[in-house]
Amino acid sequence: MAAIAPPRSGSGRPLWLDAAPAGIAEAARLLRAGALVAFPTETVYGLGADATDPAAIAGLYAAKGRPHFNPLIAHAATLDAALELGDFPEPARALARAFWPGPLTLVVPAGAASPVCELARAGLATLAIRVPDHPVAQAILAATGRPVAAPSANRSGHVSPTRPEHVAADLGAGIAAIVAGGASPVGVESTILACLDGEVALLRPGGLPRAAIEARLGRPLAAHRGDGAAPLAPGRLDSHYAPAHPVRLDAARILPGEACLGFGLPLPAGAEAGLTLNLSETGDLAEAAANLYHHLRALDARAHRGIAVAPIPPEGLGEAIRDRLRRAAAPRA
Repeated sequence: MAAIAPPRSGSGRPLWLDAAPAGIAEAARLLRAGALVAFPTETVYGLGADATDPAAIAGLYAAKGRPHFNPLIAHAATLDAALELGDFPEPARALARAFWPGPLTLVVPAGAASPVCELARAGLATLAIRVPDHPVAQAILAATGRPVAAPSANRSGHVSPTRPEHVAADLGAGIAAIVAGGASPVGVESTILACLDGEVALLRPGGLPRAAIEARLGRPLAAHRGDGAAPLAPGRLDSHYAPAHPVRLDAARILPGEACLGFGLPLPAGAEAGLTLNLSETGDLAEAAANLYHHLRALDARAHRGIAVAPIPPEGLGEAIRDRLRRAAAPRA
């Protein structure tokens, strides 16, 4: 175990830490020292930085190549710790009690006493907050004792990481350490809700399906009215989650040289065995979500001309999967 924290931007390879007490303690020490540490959550791997430290947050933006107008999610170890970070209206408190820990992010007013620095909020008066449902993430957050900003641990706009090797491939020496905790079980980012002005609006579909939220609220989610000059939450840029090759959606036929991302059986006509991966042969949307980013990365390495995606139903987790694929297929800046 390293005795001295690497510099924020790093010059050598990141430490690989086991998801055991010694590794968790070292990850927390590095975070408190202002370093960047990638760790698993139930959704994807996050790139952690002390959310109270502007210098650490500036290093996080630089390591990801992330625009500073794109706010970060502050992660807390427990519900009680999360409630101290912002001003929660009653609908937000009810949703927090129902679904935290879990793949849900709530955007609420930051509050004058919030310890999260302005840079992590991208200068907004609101704050995105989450309590992850992953034992390693919870242990690191508890040991750090501070809110931790943790966007996906990849280059901004690229395919999100669900395994530690994905993090190493994207960020490498730009971070201090990677806590290796296996594959992220949910596989898509958290659902984000704005709880502002008496409404609860969906900003990003994710690992918690819309139906479960609306059942708890007892009413449909409101339509978001737009972000104005800057997004209220991550994952709202038109082009995002994108592999290097172009992505074509709802493909009934695979063109020569295209890789095929299938869903269910039969596969689209023209799919080639060496260029095909199936998100779920049985049509299970939870399995498809867990496989999405790993399969996209693998096909991106094999494709010759692009990645064609079989139709995926929009219900349940399909809404989040289709959102990620739509952004992956969007025109690149």
